[in-house]
This record gives sequence, C-alpha cells and structure tokens, in this order.
Amino acid sequence: NQVDNTHTKILLTSLSAMVAESTTFPIDLIKTRLQLHGESLSSTRPTGAFQIGLDIIRQQGPLCLYKGLSPAILRHLFYTPIRIVGYEHLRSVISSDNGSPSIIGKAVVGGISGSMAQVIASPADLVKVRMQADSQMMRKGLQPRYSGPIDAFNKIIKAEGFQGLWKGVFPNIQRAFLVNMGELACYDHAKQFVIKSKIAEDNVYAHTLASIMSGLAATSLSCPADVVKTRMMNQTAKKEGNVLYRSSYDCLVKTVKVEGIRALWKGFFPTWARLGPWQFVFWVSYEKFRKLAGLSSF
Repeated sequence: NQVDNTHTKILLTSLSAMVAESTTFPIDLIKTRLQLHGESLSSTRPTGAFQIGLDIIRQQGPLCLYKGLSPAILRHLFYTPIRIVGYEHLRSVISSDNGSPSIIGKAVVGGISGSMAQVIASPADLVKVRMQADSQMMRKGLQPRYSGPIDAFNKIIKAEGFQGLWKGVFPNIQRAFLVNMGELACYDHAKQFVIKSKIAEDNVYAHTLASIMSGLAATSLSCPADVVKTRMMNQTAKKEGNVLYRSSYDCLVKTVKVEGIRALWKGFFPTWARLGPWQFVFWVSYEKFRKLAGLSSF
C-alpha cells in the first residue's frame, strides 16, 4: 500500500507540475531574457519585463512565449516528483513522536530533496535555458542553434561531450537547495501555522496563503543563484575554447564587478511573478488531486 501511495504521489506531482508549468511558462521566458540582458555590451538600454514581453509578441508572435516548453515539462517530470515525494519521505524519517520536525529540520530536508532532484533534471534544464536564449538570437536575425529539444540534446553531446549536459550543475544545485529550502519548508510550516491558528481550515484558502509565503521565501533565497545559473548554462565554449565565466564563483564576481550587487537580484519580480503563481497553481492542484485520490493532505 505504501508503494501504491508513492506511485500515486509521483503521478499527481507530475500532473500538478505540468499544469503549473504550462500556466506560468511565458513569465519564465521573460525572466531568462532579463537575466541575460546586460551580458552583452550592446544591451545598455534599460529594459523591463513588460517591454521584453511586448517585444517578443511583436517580433516573433505570441507562440514564441512558449519556446522551450517541452524541455521544461520534461524537466518537471523528473524534478518535481523527486523533490516533493522525497521531501515527504525524509520528513517522515526525521519526525519525532511529538509531531512534525522544526522549521530548520524541514529546511534541511527541503534543500536535500531539491538538490537530489536537480542533479537528475539538470540536462533538461540546460536545454530549456538554451532554447529560451535561442529565441533572443532569432530576434537579432541570427539562426537559432537548435531546431527542438532532441536536436539540442544531440548537438550539446556532440559539441561539449556527455558531461556538457551537466554544465552549470553546481549553481543549479545551489539554487535548487535554496529554492526548496524556502519553498517546501515554508509551505509546510505556513500551512500548519494557518490551520493551527484557526485562520483557515485545511482548504484552498490555507493552501493559497501558504503558497504565497513560500513563493516569496523561495525567490528571495534563490535569485542570486538563479542569475548565475542562467548565465553559466547559456555560455557555449568559443572556437578558441575560452569562455566568459570559468566557474559559478567567477560568474558571481564578474557580475557584481560589472553590474553591481543589485544585478544578483536581476529579474527578482519576474522570478517572483513566476514562482508565486507556479507555487499557487502547483500546490492548490496537488492538494486537490491528493484529496480526489483519497490521500491525506501534504
């Protein structure tokens, strides 16, 4: 029965993640463009999220807001079930007789489950970032590097080796640790607080409040690692073999030196505008699906 429950949870997390990803994907595309903005010296003109979104629709049509959706969904089919089901399993392991673990215990468990999930999902994440950046090249009249996710996987392996699929994996793990530390621990703790304080029952209202809090916590913690991750993953080795950033630390130092410390929170609002609704759609869907499947609340 435990195994059946785990299989059901994996299926439900995948389904909820697909719903959340499809709903909020255009915001993620705009966020990626914002984070890459400022890398090239030609892009000195200040650009806001709204302006970038308008430019994409005007120049490439509204469908381009979904460029890279297939690798994004593929990533979530690995990433989300591992981190959510993994968190729940680890939480039950460290739970004491007198109830649920402390916020620190939950934060550590959230970080660990997120890191494990990210290592497995990293290649799909890389392809997603490259395909999103591709539509920016098309805007400048250049040919896109990849025709689709399969072509991207093949070309990356051919040009950068099999390990090239894990480029940017360390900033990715750092980001996943921070995001899941903020998201899972905060959602779990906030939901319990809302229910215990009698602000709401274990219903959509409680799930919504908890998901808003977890979205803010996850964004604040993860934004610097997210900027570094996006820049590291987008760079391809030049013919001479030299790259702009040697490591995630090098990327961090150069970004701060050239653009100032605030650049590490570049795209904060689009990141939050993306994580917030994503959390909301995911958690409300997941809790609903669990109820329909006859499982207990998360």
